[in-house]
Amino acid sequence: MGLRQKLDLLRPEMLAYARSLTLDSNEVEDLVHDAVVRALQVGSAPGPIEDLRPWLFRIIKNLFIDQKRKERVHREFSITQNRLYEGESAQTGDPVEALIVRQAYDRLAPRDREILCLVDILGLTYEQAASTIGVPVGTVMSRVSRARRAMIKLMGETNVRLMKKRGG
Repeated sequence: MGLRQKLDLLRPEMLAYARSLTLDSNEVEDLVHDAVVRALQVGSAPGPIEDLRPWLFRIIKNLFIDQKRKERVHREFSITQNRLYEGESAQTGDPVEALIVRQAYDRLAPRDREILCLVDILGLTYEQAASTIGVPVGTVMSRVSRARRAMIKLMGETNVRLMKKRGG
């Protein structure tokens, strides 16, 4: 019996196991599908079905963990990204200020957004940021300074544009 036939035979068990990990039926199907794809891509799948079954279950579990980890990272990133957008305006409650900050940040060069995200939003030290992006600490310090100056300049330009639109 070939690998594809064994995978077809084990599909109900894989679905049951995936369902035990998640209650989302779409996620169950995706987990099993991704596990089957991985099993077919790997050239060294276990031969006997009694060895293949736990091997497939490990793949499903690892895919599930990876997916949850990605969701957590995305959720944490969204929360920290919102800190920048809220920033000072969250304290003052000024939605115009929030808009100015958001538009200025979005207009920054990618390298400037990256360094501000690491240092000002995520709160990494200069040393941690340097390690993350693989540059010396001095480079991080100069990039942060340059990015903050660019942000202030863009905030001023955005503020002027908003004032013109408002008739001021």
